Amino acid sequence: MNARLLFTVKTLCIARLCTAVCGLDLGTCMLQGDPQPPALSEDGDFIIGGAFTIHYYVRTEKHTYTRKSQPLECSGSMDFRELRFARALQFAIQEINNSSDLLPGIFLGYHIYDSCGSIPMAIKVALQLANGLDLKYNDTDSCAKSAAVLALVGDSASTPAISISRIFGPFGIPQVSHYATCACLSDKRQHPTFFRTIPSDHHQAAALARMVKRFGWTWIGAVRSDSDYGNNGMAAFLKAAEKEGICVEYSEAYYRTYPLSKLKRVADVIRRSTARVIVAFVAAGDMRFLLEELSKQPLPLVQWIGSEAWVTDPQMLRFNLCIGTMGVAVPRSVIPGFRKFLLDLSPYKVLKFPLLTEFWESSFSCSLKQQTGLSTDMPACDGTEDLGTLKNPYTDTSQLRVSNMVYKATYAIAHALHGTVCNETQCNKNIKVNPRQVFDQLKQAHFSKNNYSVSFDANGDPVAVYELVNWQLQEDGSIDFVTVGKYDASQSVGQEFSLNSAIIWYDGSEKVPVSVCSESCPPGTRKAVKKGRPVCCYDCIPCAEGEISNETDSPDCDKCPPEYWPSTEKDKCLPKPVEFLSWDEILGIILAALSVSGTLLALSMALVFYKNRASPIVRANNSELSFLLLFSLTLCFLCSLTFIGQPTEWSCMLRHTAFGITFVLCISCVLGKTIVVLMAFKATLPGSNVMKWFGPPQQRLSVFGFTLVQIIICVLWLTISPPFPYKNMQHYKDKIILECSLGSAVGFWVVLGYIGLLASLCFVLAFLARKLPDNFNEAKFITFSMLIFSAVWITFIPAYVSSPGKFTVAVEIFAILASSFSLILCIFAPKFFIIVFRPEENTKKHLMGKVQTKSL
Repeated sequence: MNARLLFTVKTLCIARLCTAVCGLDLGTCMLQGDPQPPALSEDGDFIIGGAFTIHYYVRTEKHTYTRKSQPLECSGSMDFRELRFARALQFAIQEINNSSDLLPGIFLGYHIYDSCGSIPMAIKVALQLANGLDLKYNDTDSCAKSAAVLALVGDSASTPAISISRIFGPFGIPQVSHYATCACLSDKRQHPTFFRTIPSDHHQAAALARMVKRFGWTWIGAVRSDSDYGNNGMAAFLKAAEKEGICVEYSEAYYRTYPLSKLKRVADVIRRSTARVIVAFVAAGDMRFLLEELSKQPLPLVQWIGSEAWVTDPQMLRFNLCIGTMGVAVPRSVIPGFRKFLLDLSPYKVLKFPLLTEFWESSFSCSLKQQTGLSTDMPACDGTEDLGTLKNPYTDTSQLRVSNMVYKATYAIAHALHGTVCNETQCNKNIKVNPRQVFDQLKQAHFSKNNYSVSFDANGDPVAVYELVNWQLQEDGSIDFVTVGKYDASQSVGQEFSLNSAIIWYDGSEKVPVSVCSESCPPGTRKAVKKGRPVCCYDCIPCAEGEISNETDSPDCDKCPPEYWPSTEKDKCLPKPVEFLSWDEILGIILAALSVSGTLLALSMALVFYKNRASPIVRANNSELSFLLLFSLTLCFLCSLTFIGQPTEWSCMLRHTAFGITFVLCISCVLGKTIVVLMAFKATLPGSNVMKWFGPPQQRLSVFGFTLVQIIICVLWLTISPPFPYKNMQHYKDKIILECSLGSAVGFWVVLGYIGLLASLCFVLAFLARKLPDNFNEAKFITFSMLIFSAVWITFIPAYVSSPGKFTVAVEIFAILASSFSLILCIFAPKFFIIVFRPEENTKKHLMGKVQTKSL
């Protein structure tokens, strides 16, 4: 409103300035220039305007500014299809005038103009209709009258429609377009009185983008008309395509008035491109020029995706390079009686209007002007011409799509006028109607015609429904428009498309063509965008270690959960195998067999020693400690079995504490035997009374004391931080090591250190007693066994730390078994050999004789 007020104020200021300076009276607006006569017209009680792009060019003139410019005049060849649109308006008005239900007793007239697709011509027509010039009575001396029309049907193109809307809007004159699809026309702030019966390009762009996405095309080319229709439509499409993940290799613009060099450049871009799908948001006139240029040189097979402006234009069917084209179009319809009306032309009717005369002469290549005394180069028409024999877009009523949009637009205006001048009983043709009244009624319009519902939303747009059209090659070699589906924007997301027929693509097959910059990345890989290229151009990079992708074209790889690991193909996460020293594997079986063998060996020796407990060799080596040592060795062999199998909370606590306590018990017994040997020979010295201080009670007490210390250490360890089952996932990436965590490493090493301390003490004492004179002196055997024992456990430490997985447990079991076997073999094997295989040496005489020999 502020802009309008400013415009009015400026106009008044200019008028007053001219009056004061030049003495001119601008109270009356004087028409400068000649008015534009309508191409088709008929008087009536109320007039409906029409604007169609029947020609595509305006005759140009070089302005010298020394003489009056010539009137604007259309040039170029006629678009017979647009002429059919114009005559659809005539037909609709004829039906309305013959109707007894709609506007009864009122005769509608029409003024139809050819805008030539030109902004200057469209503006001139709009101003002429808004000014109310009466050409019939040559009333051209004033432009201050009310509008000559109550509403306008048109224009066909978006750019002229925009120009007309900007002029009609301030005057409240409604405009109903049948073919202007630019989404910008839905802006009610700039185009308040604009309506249309064809959907907005906002919906068409979304439909085209979803169609491209539906068929898996991610690499496309784009061509558009360099006009409001093409630029706005393509901008909406590119925005929708970006949301769908579609990449555009190029986007070229062309307009029919551009130099030929520009057209050739666009054609060369298309020929060199790698995209096999081209989306063309192009007006029919522009598309015709582009296809003609592409036809001059071989073009790789491409799949065209067309907008509604050209995809159902019959004049395009002559271009074989467009076979297989897919696009959206307004729904096909049937208008009863329309074909008969189109063919109902005679030379007499045609001569009334230059536009129809041009059509007749172009169609039959003869001249009607000779009948009026004008000479031409064409032969005269002889009256035998028959429109029914013609096959051109004018007579082709098999694809009535846009014609129906004109038909509905005309009826919408008629219904709005009916609501203005008619009541329940009659209509008043003498009432003065303001165009704003018709505009108000149009906003409420809602009716059905030929099974089609007509209504407008708040933006003046209808419900968006399209047919999916496919150019299919017929058996006779012709190309036909075949409806293969439907797009309904009112449906829920994902349900808009419905296909009901097979689609034939550019190669003549039903297999969907491929148009991608890069092949799809299979599961197990991810997309890595190539530097400087669109996101659709990428390399397929295998997923990193520990990651998977289970979808095609995955942008990222997902890390597997800690307890899972990728499959070989890296397309799924599999549970990591859990590894522990089990009973059923070879290593576990061998170690278990050695453990059982050691246990049986210890029990066998204990049994033999028990049966021969009265023999000198058994009695001479402290039989009580010997049996206790064999018992502890049996426990040592058995405790190694607790290390085999799946770790549990109880087994983890048992294996380490049992190992620590049994080994201390064992070493305590050995230490006791060593001390007994030393004390025994000390007691043989004169005046020595040592043995009373280390008799059997003291021996038992020492073993118990040493063992009690280890028990206390183990109890503290289990109380403060006991061992527990632990899934080690750090050592190996592809498997889980199920092991017993020490809980407190200090507790473990204190247990082990205490064993080492006792073993070291035992080794020192045994080493000192190794040369004492006794035929059955155990000191040298204890020394050797402690030497092996120490060597085993010293090498155990680095082996334990460095061994991976289940082999850590195996090293620990091996150390237990090795040290246990060293003790039992070194200490008891010689005695066992004598008892079993050399019983003659198991006598007191042999024992004492050996001692005496050594004494001498």
